[in-house]
Amino acid sequence: MSDVMPFGVLVGLVAAAMLLAVLSNRLSTRLRVPAPALFLLAAAVASDVVPQLRVVPIETVQRIVTVALAVILFDGGMHIGRRRLRSAAGAIVWIGTAGTLVTAAAVAVLAHFLFGLDWVPALLIGTALAPTDPAVVFSVLGRREVSGRSGVILEGESGANDPVGIALMVALLAASGASGLGAVWTGVGEFALQMVVGAAVGIAGGFGLSLFIRRVPLPSEGLYALRTLASVFVIYGVATFAHGSGFLAVFVAGIILGDVRAPYKREIERFHGSLASLGEIVAFTVLGLTVSLRSLPDGHAWQIGLVLAVLLAFLVRPLLVGILLLPVKLHWGERIFVLWSGLKGAVPILLGTFVLASGLPGATQIYDIIFVVVAFSVIVQGGLVPFLAHKAGVPMRLVEPEPWSLGVRLREEPDGVTRFFVKAGSAADGTAIQDLDLGEDVWISIVVRDGRLLPVRSDTTLEAGDEVLAVVDPASSGESTHVFTGVDKE
Repeated sequence: MSDVMPFGVLVGLVAAAMLLAVLSNRLSTRLRVPAPALFLLAAAVASDVVPQLRVVPIETVQRIVTVALAVILFDGGMHIGRRRLRSAAGAIVWIGTAGTLVTAAAVAVLAHFLFGLDWVPALLIGTALAPTDPAVVFSVLGRREVSGRSGVILEGESGANDPVGIALMVALLAASGASGLGAVWTGVGEFALQMVVGAAVGIAGGFGLSLFIRRVPLPSEGLYALRTLASVFVIYGVATFAHGSGFLAVFVAGIILGDVRAPYKREIERFHGSLASLGEIVAFTVLGLTVSLRSLPDGHAWQIGLVLAVLLAFLVRPLLVGILLLPVKLHWGERIFVLWSGLKGAVPILLGTFVLASGLPGATQIYDIIFVVVAFSVIVQGGLVPFLAHKAGVPMRLVEPEPWSLGVRLREEPDGVTRFFVKAGSAADGTAIQDLDLGEDVWISIVVRDGRLLPVRSDTTLEAGDEVLAVVDPASSGESTHVFTGVDKE
C-alpha cells in the first residue's frame, strides 16, 4: 500500500496533462498553429527539461504510435467513405503511390548532393519525409469543410501514402543487409507484398466487418463501438501476420465501412472520432519525448533539416507532385492548395524511430533532421493552410460543432428515410414546402437551418443549406426528390 499515494499523484498528473492537451485546441485556434505542433514541441521541451521523461524505450514508442495511427487511419477512411472516394479514387491512388516514390527519390538526391550524405542515410531521410500525415491533415481540416475534390484528394492521399511510405522504409531496412541487385529486388519484393496483401486484407476485412455489424446484434449499445474497434485491430493483425501493410488494410476497411448503414452507426463514428483525437495527442506527445532539442546542432542537423523543409515545400512537392497532378481535373487554385497542404507529421517521425532502432551509423542525425522538417511543415505550412485556401479561391468553411442531437430509436431498420441538403439554385431554394413538386410519395418530417430545428408547416420556406429529413415511399422511384439535389442517405 506504500505506493498508493505516488501512483495517485502520477495518475493525477497524467490526467492533468491530458486535460491541458485537450484544451490546447483553443490555444491552437488563437495562435493559428495546428494542435499537433503544440503537443510535439511541448513534449520535446519537457524531455530536455526533465530527462527522466525519455525513459520509454524506442520500441514501446513505436508500438504506441502504431496503435494510434491505426485508429486515426480507420477513422479517416470512414470519414472519406466510398462515395467521396469515388470522385477522386484514381488521383488518390496515383498521388499516394507515385507521389511518395518520386518525393522520396528527390529528397534523397538533394540530401546526397547538397550535404554530402551517403546514399543509405539520404534514402532513409527521403523515405521518411515522403508521406504526408493523416493526423496533421485531419487535424487541420477537421473542423473545416473543403468544397470540391481537393479536400478528398488531400485526405485520401494522407491515408494512402502512409502505408506506402512505411512499406518502403521496411523494404529499405530489410534490404540494407543485402548488396547490389539483390538489395534492389529484396526491397521491391517486400514493398509489393506489403501493398498487395494490405489492400486485399483491407477489402476482405471491410466487407466482412460490414456484414458483421449489420447481421450480428449485441445486447448493449456500448458494445457496438467496442466490437468495431476490436475488429479494426484484428484486420491490422491479420494483414501484418500475412506480411502486408496493416495501415493500408485498416484505411481501406474504414473507407468500405464509411457509407454502410448499420445499427448505432453514428455512435460508432463518434467513438472512433474521439479515439482518433486521443491518438493524435498520444502519438505526437510520445514522439516528442524521443527528441532532444540539445542534439539538433550536432552534425548541423537543424540547418540540413531547415533547408530540406524549404526545398520540400517550395520545390520538390510543387514541381514533382504538381507534374503528377496534371492529368487530374482541378482548377489552378485547387492545385496550389493540394500541393501546399501535403503536411508532414507523426508518420515521418515514426519512420525515423525505425532508423533509430536499426542501429545504423548516423541514426541520431537522421532522426533530428526529420524532426526539424516535420516541425517546419506542421507550424509553417499547417498554419498557412486556411490563409492559402482563401487566396487560392478554394471554398473552405468552418463547421461549427453541434452538441445537441435529436433522434428516435427503432428496433427495425427504417425504409425510405433520406437526408437532403438544399442546394443553392435548386427548385427547393426559396420555395415553400406546399409548393414543392414532391408528389405523394415524399413526406418532409424535419428541417434544420444553421443548427436550429425549424417547425415543419406547409408555408415553411426552404433555403440553400437547409438539411431536410424526409420519408420516401420505398415502393416509389423517388424521382421527385431531385428538387433538393445532392442526396445523402443516412
